[in-house]
Amino acid sequence: MSLIADAAKIKRWREERHWSQEHLADLAGLGLRTVQRIESGEAASPESLRALAAAYCVDVTALSFDPRGRAADALRQKNARARAALRLSLWIHLAGFAIGVAVFVGISLGAGYFVMLWPLIWWTVGVVAHGATLMIIEAVTRYQDRLIMAGGHVDA
Repeated sequence: MSLIADAAKIKRWREERHWSQEHLADLAGLGLRTVQRIESGEAASPESLRALAAAYCVDVTALSFDPRGRAADALRQKNARARAALRLSLWIHLAGFAIGVAVFVGISLGAGYFVMLWPLIWWTVGVVAHGATLMIIEAVTRYQDRLIMAGGHVDA
């Protein structure tokens, strides 16, 4: 697992302790310029990360993040938003369908026979297709999420 220094966290922790960059560099046994580079988001060597972790008395993973982990979190969030949006669109479709059925029944009652049968049948097919699409998207995105949680690689 490749780790990248979390520059914002390193800087925030230093500022919360009211340490200067010079003080942090002395505690970690690093050069001032190295601390400045790390806090500005430039790459940090594993040795520099270990030295900073020792200065903060934390594990090196607390000062870094896994880019694949962040990408996996982003994909899970994207999947959750997509599922929520599709569920909402189905509910809107169903509400419109219910209103349409009421209107079609009213029209048909006025005509004396069910003149709106074929439009109602095709609208029903559309609602069922929308529901089927939702079920497929739910299944696929939940499968992707399980793969991600299991540590598998998923291309978005």
